[in-house]
Amino acid sequence: MVKKENKIEEIARRRGIFWTSSDIYGGVSGMYDYGHIGTLIKRKWENTWRKYFLGLNGNFFEIDCRNMMPDKVFKASGHVDSFVDPITKCRKCGGIERADHLVESILEGNFEGLSPGELTKLIREHRIKCPKCGGEMEEVGILNMMFPVMIGSSLGYLRPETAQGAYVSFPREFEVSRKRLPLGLAILGRAYRNEISPRNLLIRMREFDQAELQIFFNPDMINDHESFNEISLYNLRILSVDSRKSGIVHEISCKDVSVKLPKFYVYYMAMIQKFYLDVLGLPPEKFRFRELSDEEKAFYNKYHWDIELDIESMDGFREVGGIHYRTDHDLAGHQKVSGRDMDIFHDGKKFIPHVLELSFGIDRNVYAVLDMGFVEEMVGQEERTTLRLPRALSPFDCAVLPLVKRDGMDAKALEIRKTLTAAGMDVFYDDSGSIGRRYRRMDEIGVAACITVDSDTIASGTVTLRDRDTMKQVLIKDRDLAGKMRLYISGEPAESLGNAVIVKPEKNPDMNSGFTYSAQGK
Repeated sequence: MVKKENKIEEIARRRGIFWTSSDIYGGVSGMYDYGHIGTLIKRKWENTWRKYFLGLNGNFFEIDCRNMMPDKVFKASGHVDSFVDPITKCRKCGGIERADHLVESILEGNFEGLSPGELTKLIREHRIKCPKCGGEMEEVGILNMMFPVMIGSSLGYLRPETAQGAYVSFPREFEVSRKRLPLGLAILGRAYRNEISPRNLLIRMREFDQAELQIFFNPDMINDHESFNEISLYNLRILSVDSRKSGIVHEISCKDVSVKLPKFYVYYMAMIQKFYLDVLGLPPEKFRFRELSDEEKAFYNKYHWDIELDIESMDGFREVGGIHYRTDHDLAGHQKVSGRDMDIFHDGKKFIPHVLELSFGIDRNVYAVLDMGFVEEMVGQEERTTLRLPRALSPFDCAVLPLVKRDGMDAKALEIRKTLTAAGMDVFYDDSGSIGRRYRRMDEIGVAACITVDSDTIASGTVTLRDRDTMKQVLIKDRDLAGKMRLYISGEPAESLGNAVIVKPEKNPDMNSGFTYSAQGK
């Protein structure tokens, strides 16, 4: 039986979503390129993230910082000394494995955060061998995950996270934004980590994209947020350390969660959950916050909860982001190494701001929605493969399809495409092959709606809107199409937008992609 992971990878290659980087040379482990469809989906996710999170506060802004930074930046942040992975080498074949992942592949549980000595002990006790040749593994050591580069004649590194750009930019941004707090600095861009054993497609890569929002605030305000009352009764889906063994996700109100966590932190937990459930429309049971233990979280994080999504092809919940209270660790570190005073004077008090970090792995999130949207089903005698992406992430808002390339239908379809594009929509035009096959092509890349132009369009000005997920069709006047499509993209069901279409079974393109199209309204 073909694994779901392999099916997603196959359709991703075939439909221009993603594939291994430098594919013609055999590919590079842990590096993937996005094709044109994947790039559209990724950009939609990024733009949806931007609109939502930057809209949470009028003092939140996006900045764009460089990927290469001097080594002093990462000495100040602690990455030079602490950004390491535990590794072990096979005595027989020389293969190198990440030790905690090697142990995880044999034993149940999460082994991140264990010391090299503890991992070596587990490998010896359970007689864990090299997965490639069965040879004995050496004692566990450590390897810094950063990529060193020469910047002129000076040592630098490719950034392992986007966050440091926000921290070194804070003094100037605070000045030019009129010295207001909280100040949010968002960076969407590349990060680089020299993973020893990259795996699971877009889940763990060496070059990847992050969306991070660093919120600088007065630490005296950690237990307050001006809008907390608006979400106080909202239930968060959380898996605490105490619930790890049972695996039970509890739904607890923000008010009750704030008994143990500060209100400023809880407010942004709620906003993150609303992004996934309300904006992207993911099923609630696919989302949770997972608390990290003291051994797992970074030493500078006072509070650390991972954002996890249930990714079936990766055997369950996987981290796609996190919310971290980093205190003043970063700004204080840069003050010490650079000599630049990071203190500010605000509300009559001098202090170094604290930071709440909202961090998201873009590639992981893209893969998660591909996994959740991947559906195989029988329609008549045929198997239909569909990517049921959130409408906000559809690579194109709709596809415009003339039934045939004659009798003015193709010209009218191009006119409709031009009108929708002028209205600000991303529109795909396709007039090649039977209408059924064109539907299938759009289903496989996740296009949420197909607009079919037929003889009725020429005669009476009506087009057919077909919903990707239900395959239901409605008739809409072409003059109303732009407005109806805006409603559809925002989440309105297709049935509410027009008159239902009755498609004769023997002529239904969704039952047999080879038949011609013939529909009749109520």
